[in-house]
Amino acid sequence: MAKVLMKGNEAFGAAAIKAGCKYFFGYPITPQNEIPEYMSRELPKIGGCFLQAESEIAAINMVYGASGAGVRVMTSSSSPGIALKQEGISYIASCELPCVIINVSRGGPGLGGIQPSQSDYFQNTRGGGNGDYRTPVYAPANLQEVIDMTMDAFDVADQYRIPVIISADGMIGQMMEPIEFKERTGRSLPSKEWAATGTNEEREPNSINSLYIVHEDLEKHNWKLDAKHKLIEENEVQYEMYQMKDAEFVVVAYGTTSRIVKSAIMDMKKEGLNVGLIRPKTLWPYPYKAFDEIPKSTKGILTVEMSTGQMIDDVKIGNNGRFPIHFLGSPGGSVPSPEMIAEKIKNILGGEKK
Repeated sequence: MAKVLMKGNEAFGAAAIKAGCKYFFGYPITPQNEIPEYMSRELPKIGGCFLQAESEIAAINMVYGASGAGVRVMTSSSSPGIALKQEGISYIASCELPCVIINVSRGGPGLGGIQPSQSDYFQNTRGGGNGDYRTPVYAPANLQEVIDMTMDAFDVADQYRIPVIISADGMIGQMMEPIEFKERTGRSLPSKEWAATGTNEEREPNSINSLYIVHEDLEKHNWKLDAKHKLIEENEVQYEMYQMKDAEFVVVAYGTTSRIVKSAIMDMKKEGLNVGLIRPKTLWPYPYKAFDEIPKSTKGILTVEMSTGQMIDDVKIGNNGRFPIHFLGSPGGSVPSPEMIAEKIKNILGGEKK
């Protein structure tokens, strides 16, 4: 199939429709506005429904209702908009309803700025709402992964009956790259017998509810969710190991930042410095096992993020005290350069030699 040049935000919409999403509920906020714009134009062409809600809170509760009816549904927003959706996401997770939520992050806290940022890591990976729940989180680094991960996200959501988040940033949303819709081997997905679709008096009505008055019932339900989370941790981890053979230093980065790290690695390679990259493709479940593959000769790890260091906690867990961990952050909307990354690594290694 021929490649098509698309903007990142439009690629999210195109992939969702290709995956069978016919319903979108959202509210405008930069830098993700092209997603609802695209869906408003394209969904009516296939008999779908686009609705601009009166708020992010209303939008996520419309997603709750549509998913409860058994359809594939998506919403998108940016940072403070995702924050407003958190109560609804917690309800959806408790009710075991599948949906896809795209967060094209901007800087924060508060209104912050519209420049690219990765400061929603805690919000996306730890569950920003109340209670014991987790959501799978994908982190595309290019627009082909935007396509592939969005389509996979709908399958994962349906397989596990869970909301799935795709964590991008303003650069991914606004850049243009060639993409293609590859042939996919679909998962064997369960039927949605739980959906509230009307009974026609042929069966007992389905009930979708997150309220448990009896504490024993709530505890049983939460252990059920926990077992599902453990199954996802076993089956859905994705990561990339780049230039890791005999690496004397390792960088951990995801999304846009990982692309810049790769450029830095190739520049350093020309200077005879062997540096590798661990790139999480899923931020949850996190690829802790990737750290077992780090060569024993490695002198240290550098975490690079467009934040003040939110992923470091997961890097520490994966590292388990084996190597020194360093950090390079860019939390104000600026993007780290290959030169900054290379200089940081050289300074670390130079300090060790002294």
